[in-house]
Amino acid sequence: MIEVLNIKNSPLAENPVIAQMSLHNHEQVVFCNDNETGLKAIVAIHNTVLGPSLGGTRMWAYKNEMEALTDALRLSRGMTYKSAVAGLNLGGGKAVIIGDSKTQKNEALMRRFGKFINSLSGKYITAEDVGISTKDMEYIKMETDFVSGLPENMGGSGDPSPVTAYGVYLAMKASANEKWGNDSLAGKKVVVQGIGHVGESLVSYLVKDGAKVFINDINQERLAVVAKETGASVIDSGKLYDLDMDIYAPCALGATVNTDTLNRLKCSIICGSANNQLSDENIHGNMVIEKGILYAPDFVANAGGIINVYYELEGGYNRERALAHAEKIYQTTLNIFKTAKEQNIPTYMAANRLAEKRIADIGKIKLSF
Repeated sequence: MIEVLNIKNSPLAENPVIAQMSLHNHEQVVFCNDNETGLKAIVAIHNTVLGPSLGGTRMWAYKNEMEALTDALRLSRGMTYKSAVAGLNLGGGKAVIIGDSKTQKNEALMRRFGKFINSLSGKYITAEDVGISTKDMEYIKMETDFVSGLPENMGGSGDPSPVTAYGVYLAMKASANEKWGNDSLAGKKVVVQGIGHVGESLVSYLVKDGAKVFINDINQERLAVVAKETGASVIDSGKLYDLDMDIYAPCALGATVNTDTLNRLKCSIICGSANNQLSDENIHGNMVIEKGILYAPDFVANAGGIINVYYELEGGYNRERALAHAEKIYQTTLNIFKTAKEQNIPTYMAANRLAEKRIADIGKIKLSF
């Protein structure tokens, strides 16, 4: 277990792990290993000023441990900002399990992971993410109470994807209102990249609103099913970034908004559910402005999921309450666009500053006692 406060001028900064933690002031990183089950996991806790850190567990076949660590650190920071902007009393954390979720995941591995989560005594609360299901949450629950996103038959909120998709849809409408003066998506060409649970739900919202939807995913069978059910058109990965579109909605993994794709993208708005869409905030946050693209910060648009599980933690989960809170994403998105224009800064920076201000303000209140 590693805990760091401020090591920028310390010899410890030469350690690559601690150096990465120091970059965005992460509080703690926990490395988990169990030879019997084959579990290799990393829990990154970014900030707990507003409350215990909450963030999903992702299981992915990372190339190496450093790639997994980088992902955990970036995702946990995003969770801090996401909860702060959404007005939740939660900090940001994230866990990654290194491995193939289709072949290496089983009850023993997930329960051993649950024991590691329990050892953190509530500083980190886990939930679902890529490669993890509500069934996996049941296994983790057997070993710890610090888990959210449980199945509805266990008193939980079930799959948070519909609420996440609803929030993205509202952020997209707010973006349309900012860009074109009208939040109707009727007739707009929207490319949804990634047809997982969130992407599929988002497509349904868009189709109902009259948008012309194009879908892309590595799972060809799933693409065919969603296309048949919704009437969306399938687009090949090689042609995706060259399509003349109105809105690009990245809903798979992060970093798809990069130098290469921005030199090809022909869109007016970027708004999707993927985390860390900008490969490099400083570089690509400015590039979208130069290209005249309006970027809806990812952790603002996709906050519906964390809002959903937050109300599960509050006790007596009610989907209507979660959806009512998620509806605020529309106005929050507009407020961020307004701040970005007034301060002449990229939209991601406006969103970051909003999160950082709330954390600083609440932090001062807590320190005053």
